[in-house]
Amino acid sequence: MRRVFLGERPDWRDAATRNGFHFHSLDDLPYWQESHAYAFSLAEIEGDIEAPSADLHALCLDFVDAAVEDARILASLRIPEQVWDVVRNSWRRGDPSLYGRLDLAYDGAGPAKLLEYNADTPTALYETGAFQWLWFEDLLARDRLPAGSDQFNSVHERLIGQFRQMPGDGTLAFAAFADAPEDRGTVAYLEDCARQAGLDCRFLDLADIGVDEEARFVDRHAVPIGRLFKLYPWEWAFQDAFAAELGRTGTRFLEPPWKAVLSNKGLLPHLYAREPGHPNLLPAYFESDPAKARLGESFVRKPLLSREGANILMVENGVTIVQPEGPYGTEGHICQALAPLPNFDGRRPLVGSWIVGDAPAGICIREGAGPVTTNTALFVPHYIEPA
Repeated sequence: MRRVFLGERPDWRDAATRNGFHFHSLDDLPYWQESHAYAFSLAEIEGDIEAPSADLHALCLDFVDAAVEDARILASLRIPEQVWDVVRNSWRRGDPSLYGRLDLAYDGAGPAKLLEYNADTPTALYETGAFQWLWFEDLLARDRLPAGSDQFNSVHERLIGQFRQMPGDGTLAFAAFADAPEDRGTVAYLEDCARQAGLDCRFLDLADIGVDEEARFVDRHAVPIGRLFKLYPWEWAFQDAFAAELGRTGTRFLEPPWKAVLSNKGLLPHLYAREPGHPNLLPAYFESDPAKARLGESFVRKPLLSREGANILMVENGVTIVQPEGPYGTEGHICQALAPLPNFDGRRPLVGSWIVGDAPAGICIREGAGPVTTNTALFVPHYIEPA
């Protein structure tokens, strides 16, 4: 794994405009960064990232199978009791999942370590599956990458394949906050993939969705929604007034309600308790567990439901390294062994390993200046060096 300076293309912004990548900068700050890239060997990708990602995802599915039948586990994850049957039934029905992203600490020298699983509403999808690939093809065509280079990226093809397998009547509604550029861009990309799979799609602002007297989710014209992709976390949805209708609605959701079991940092201590010797798992405990003392004076304290690095406390040798502010924490915390992100030229890359359906599909790199990856992190492309 190397950080390689390549120089950005002078016309990349034009390419972004042509391809609908309108959120390459956010709030006048850069987001896409191609002045450099991360280079991997094929052995690193296949042995250290792809294979462990498949194994970790399989462990997660086994955990869901146990969790939905165990009230103690559901309670530990702070999933509201009134929706336990909604979560259980979605798993028992076999409601399919579309995608998720495992966030890994990896430096090329040792096993990748799972930091968390963004299993419900991960973004950085379009820039991974589409624009990163276009960057790679363009640099190959301009002889700016070595001949024989590759990229670990089948996200686009796998998304289309997963949409083709979706049950239902061939229609799919997509919902997000229409005025949030990154969310809207992510959903627009998924819409495009679904259309390529032959589905009849429409976009809805989240504010345009309601519920009729038969507990069907409907649009503002009272047209029922058979299947809905929502870029809206389940922990928020479970608190909404609509949550009371989830148990009897015929609407099916992407991601399905059972994903709430995985999109929760309480997953981490449960996985570690089940597989304490796993090379890709870090020791982790609920904060209320006295066993957390085993972590010593170096650990990370995380809220169960935080996003974008908010409210994460990082302690090294008894000294607080960072503690970003945010709105999370009242739901409880876990403590996880410290696995610092590697330092490449003063920057810290986080490897996001994408799961589409149930298979690893590619990676993205988000690079920050500090030890915690926040919403100011840059997206940096990658490639696989020829042997």
